[in-house]
Amino acid sequence: MDLSVDLSSEAFKAHPYPAYAALRLDSPVHRLTGPMGSEVFLITRYQDARDALADPRFSKEPKAAPEWAKVMAGVGDDEGPMGRNMLNSDPPDHTRQRRLVNKAFTPRRVEALAPRIQRITDDLLDAVAGEPETDLMAALAHPLPITVICELLGIPLADRRDFAVWTRMLLASPATEEGILSRRQGNEEMSRYLVDLIERMRPGVDPDRDPDSQPDLLSALIAPGREDQLDGRELLGMVKLLLVAGHETTVNHIGNGVLALLRHPEQLALLRSRPELLPAAVEEMLRYDGPIERVPMRFTTEDVEIAGTVIPKGSAVNIVLGSADRDERRFADPDALDIERKDNQHIAFGHGIHYCVGAPLARLESRIAFRSLLDRFPGLELACKPEELRWRIGGPNIMRGLDTLPVRLGTVADVPR
Repeated sequence: MDLSVDLSSEAFKAHPYPAYAALRLDSPVHRLTGPMGSEVFLITRYQDARDALADPRFSKEPKAAPEWAKVMAGVGDDEGPMGRNMLNSDPPDHTRQRRLVNKAFTPRRVEALAPRIQRITDDLLDAVAGEPETDLMAALAHPLPITVICELLGIPLADRRDFAVWTRMLLASPATEEGILSRRQGNEEMSRYLVDLIERMRPGVDPDRDPDSQPDLLSALIAPGREDQLDGRELLGMVKLLLVAGHETTVNHIGNGVLALLRHPEQLALLRSRPELLPAAVEEMLRYDGPIERVPMRFTTEDVEIAGTVIPKGSAVNIVLGSADRDERRFADPDALDIERKDNQHIAFGHGIHYCVGAPLARLESRIAFRSLLDRFPGLELACKPEELRWRIGGPNIMRGLDTLPVRLGTVADVPR
């Protein structure tokens, strides 16, 4: 059997799951030729992936990366492409940084955002109600999460569109000269803006601004007097990470989830008839076609043996969440969308110390988006053939999301507010 895969090809991106199934069967730890002729190992089975996500021998520190990975990222030994942050740190730095941010994403604090998220969603759907057809990615999936994360951080409303553009630039492919230039420009423009914003938000700079009355996360991270306070480089990297990850993950989750429901009308009908299934449906959509196909690269700090394959020290490793969550060893009938699925312990948001800190917020946004969309537009349907849809390729190629999602809205229901 031919087990060669081109992770960046349009054909693979449209239908990755059959290829991953073949790898799970015959090459669960798959050696792949990566960028610049490098060697990358893919971990594709559920239990292996879950174990690796929690294994400290798989480092996130850029200094543990092979030289080609540093060249592609355009960084030195101690920084990732978005600067120094908890995503590219190991303990103890990771522990300290995450502790600061965790306080903003507790379930209780996130649930308090529900009324505001509902208002944003309603406004976005109001804007397209009455139109026969719309691109759901542009109408809802993109603007909802960027608005929410910018409000959470305290980014002024007028500047939020710029962040959506810079995020896309940061996620351009580093394998081409054009992509490298795009990443560099996006990084520079976002950094320049954030440095200026951070300085303006520091206590005492603006006499009309009371930092103690500011509820946003950025004000809390800037507040002086903390022993575990982020230094300037860490603060910049953390804000970039929260903006990019907090936006892109939910964008893809909303788009992928709506598409999954539209392609499984019996599941969509079940969810409409039994709205109490929505939380379980969200988890199943995350498992079935999650927003992150592969986690950012990790690097082995010693030889590691998995499924009979030795991954040498200093190797780059991609843990394939999209494959692990379709593993027939863990999930019955894994290629079926089943919103009543029991024991759905997927790893769409990762596992271990790097488990997605924004997962509660992503779940809340998606629940509100799905419920509002289905209630408002009972005749919602796909406005093109599924094979005509285009999945985003390029960039670090770890995300899984649609370029566009054309839908016919149908009749607008009168929904109480």
